[in-house]
Amino acid sequence: MTDLTQIRREYLQGGLRRTDLTAEPMALFEQWFAQAVAAKLQDPTAMTVATVDADGQPWQRIVLLKQYDAQGLVFFTNLGSRKAQHLQHNSQISLHFPWHMLERQVAFTGRVTPLSATEVVKYFLSRPKESQLAAWASKQSSRLSARQVLESKFAELKHKFADKTVPLPSFWGGYRVKVNTAEFWQGGEHRLHDRFIYQRQDDSDDWHISRLAP
Repeated sequence: MTDLTQIRREYLQGGLRRTDLTAEPMALFEQWFAQAVAAKLQDPTAMTVATVDADGQPWQRIVLLKQYDAQGLVFFTNLGSRKAQHLQHNSQISLHFPWHMLERQVAFTGRVTPLSATEVVKYFLSRPKESQLAAWASKQSSRLSARQVLESKFAELKHKFADKTVPLPSFWGGYRVKVNTAEFWQGGEHRLHDRFIYQRQDDSDDWHISRLAP
């Protein structure tokens, strides 16, 4: 078995102090996200999305963030997917952004609410046509006998809608995550990392901030 114990490095890019923090977490996330984009990180919108099934088993997958503001974070998905099925019975969710090149992580917990039809249509129509067709072609999380089945369905739809607008599938939608906690992690030398967690107070817009030991 490969020895993993010596695969390590020091984190030296800088610390995170209380004076660097904003009053609410989305303002700090906006700063960090802009820096991730400026640093030309690959897939800066990629986040690990964790949900829990009816048996209490956690599941994770990578999803792309499509919008964020003071109201929360937004992503889109097939409403028949595993994640959507989980969220039907348990609206609690966790999101994690691993920005390794900047020696940073951001983790959110919260609850989802479905997006309005207007919000979903607006985003769907902004997607490249091939992505719109892929939403129709893939019955997300279902079992496939072969990749050719998926490719044949995509080719069929591409021909069908060659000169037409692709309609919004009834089984496609999105969620807004209302943040309850937000943790910001900045790597530190000798594993003395900086961690701060924002916790929403009583479903209000007030936040309590604590420093956490690494």
